[in-house]
Amino acid sequence: MATRLLRVGSSLRTFSDKTSLIKDRKQWRSTAASLKQILINQPPTKTTILDSGMRVASEDSGAPTATVGLWIDAGSRCETDETNGVAHFMEHMAFKGTAKRSQTDLELEIENMGAHLNAYTSREQTVFYAKCLSQDVPKAIEILSDIIQNSKLGENEIERERGVILREMQEVETNLQEVVFDHLHSTAFQGTPLGRTILGPTENIKSITRKDLAYYVKTHYGPPRFVLAGAGGVDHNQLVELADKHFGKMTGPHYDEIPPVLVPCRYTGSEIRVRDDSIPLAHVAIAVEGAGWASADNIPLMVANTLIGAWDRSQGGGTNNASNLARASAEDGLCHNYQSFNTCYQETGLWGIYFVSDPLVIDDMVWNIQQEWMKLCTSVTEKDVTRAKNILKTNMLLQLDGTTAICEDIGRQMLCYNRRIPLHELEARIDSVTAKTVQDVGMKYIYDHCPVVAGVGPVENLPDYNTIRAGMYWIRV
Repeated sequence: MATRLLRVGSSLRTFSDKTSLIKDRKQWRSTAASLKQILINQPPTKTTILDSGMRVASEDSGAPTATVGLWIDAGSRCETDETNGVAHFMEHMAFKGTAKRSQTDLELEIENMGAHLNAYTSREQTVFYAKCLSQDVPKAIEILSDIIQNSKLGENEIERERGVILREMQEVETNLQEVVFDHLHSTAFQGTPLGRTILGPTENIKSITRKDLAYYVKTHYGPPRFVLAGAGGVDHNQLVELADKHFGKMTGPHYDEIPPVLVPCRYTGSEIRVRDDSIPLAHVAIAVEGAGWASADNIPLMVANTLIGAWDRSQGGGTNNASNLARASAEDGLCHNYQSFNTCYQETGLWGIYFVSDPLVIDDMVWNIQQEWMKLCTSVTEKDVTRAKNILKTNMLLQLDGTTAICEDIGRQMLCYNRRIPLHELEARIDSVTAKTVQDVGMKYIYDHCPVVAGVGPVENLPDYNTIRAGMYWIRV
């Protein structure tokens, strides 16, 4: 028996020498080096600026499909109180027919190509994009240029779309997460363009006219505000030629008077509560003012955001989660789900957490959140930061899965940074974050700063604002 065991042990040693399950340090270093090589060897993002001021940016991966789109540096932030909602209204009207295509012709042409045409509006950007086969890219760009430059804006279509948007607003009101974030913005950026909703108030949707839509296009659509982005099976030189062909003669934006310089949106620490006991669960968001897109603090804030993480009861687990907040949520039933967020705008942002909780434990959840925030500012460890950096890098790479996600990344970064940050540079920036960096940004943005709070539902047990404000610092001897 002993001899047999010795033989087995000898065989296992021989096997493990050949196929070691535990890699030595040299092997780990070579794996890390290969990741750097992979990131450096990604297809380059080529950029060109046309004479008109329009930017063209693309990444050619040689895929059989492609995504091309127009990213426009204009959104609901460009509106006034009287015209709030016009940017989103215009996004809807773009698909309702042009001077050369009726709505039916447009839809049939897209469907016959097997393509998908879509759009969305945010607070700072409006986007129109198409997903298609790589050989159909010229046709897709021609259609995008047509709907941007030649929308008919017919009165009948405007009235029909008015009803569609009002129904969309009713649907959004049933999505309590959307409602909470709209309230969060309205109270964080009171009296500023970022405080307004993207869809606009009901009375504006009912009163917006063709003249309002045409004036918005005239003053905010034009080549200097456009980025034509492409990803997948796209040829950059072809995109430049197509952009020059279809947008080269376009001018604008045109103004009746010189528009004001972008005024920074003032952040106000405050709260808003919409108590409704007929809703079974409380939906709450707590945040502080974050950094703008171009701030050097953005990456450390993203690492801090990853440290807090996210958790959902439906996914199970949590008791063995590395995040203290996730463990506490699972073990003590503090919430049904939570997610940390870092929302950026040109010169400001919101960094915080959104959670859905039973009414009786809201105060416990808030206390635990603030304890974790204070730990970020005072005692976060290198081990925790290393874990968060790995998660952040993984999530960022996973989010670039597919031509549409890459095209979105190109268009957004060209508007925000006027370039696309290479993946190896982004990895180096994340790797440079240390525990001290996280503590420094925590002290700069979180510690002893006035939060903004928005709660909807049965929020009677949500601590009053002064109590929450007092939890934003620790008094320790």
